[in-house]
Amino acid sequence: MSSERIDRIRTRLTQALQPDLLEIFDESAKHAGHAGAASGGGHFIVHIVSAAFQDKSLIQRHRLVYDALGDMMQRDIHALSIQAATPGEFQSTNSER
Repeated sequence: MSSERIDRIRTRLTQALQPDLLEIFDESAKHAGHAGAASGGGHFIVHIVSAAFQDKSLIQRHRLVYDALGDMMQRDIHALSIQAATPGEFQSTNSER
């Protein structure tokens, strides 16, 4: 089920935001016994780099991700941590390493 959810998350985010980089991590096992886990919702981390985030605030970027995931946020995803960057931001952050 988990890989199915990750595939659906990947498909929706790719279609909506055409990311240069998309990493999805399922942390649901770390939250076993948590109220949200009991209802079947998973805990995920998304790292996404997309030109769609250009000139957008952090809240606007998160809204784009939430909108792309749509009804998955109601039943398949209980918690979502988002790291959203533009290609330029990602490049400058990674060139400093």
